Amino acid sequence: MSTSTTASVSTHILDTSVGRPAEGVAVRLSARPGRTADWQELGGSATDADGRCKDLPALPEGTTHVRLDFAVEPYFTDQQADAQQDAPANRDSGAGVFFPEVAITFAVVPGEHYHVPLLLNPFGYSVYRGS
Repeated sequence: MSTSTTASVSTHILDTSVGRPAEGVAVRLSARPGRTADWQELGGSATDADGRCKDLPALPEGTTHVRLDFAVEPYFTDQQADAQQDAPANRDSGAGVFFPEVAITFAVVPGEHYHVPLLLNPFGYSVYRGS
């Protein structure tokens, strides 16, 4: 929940390769009070059956930048092995997952809520500021 002195963040993940939410993806939240300050890891969560993280920690007062780190490799290798059988072979990556993690950094201002959805597939991703 945002207040007049803090911002708030929420996220969810949709797996566009199978047309459904991505369940069980670990998400870490970090913040900093200025673009040259050190990152402070605040904690994390995992996506639920709807692909949402409903319990991300609150942002500290003075936060100006936020980073969401999504651990997508276990999702694709462990939880979605069957669903990915028809996906193209892992071209040129030499590894089981082309993007093993996704890090999204964005600026925030106090009093605003930031919903940042991740659209995910085995060979790409997209993010945007949602509502």
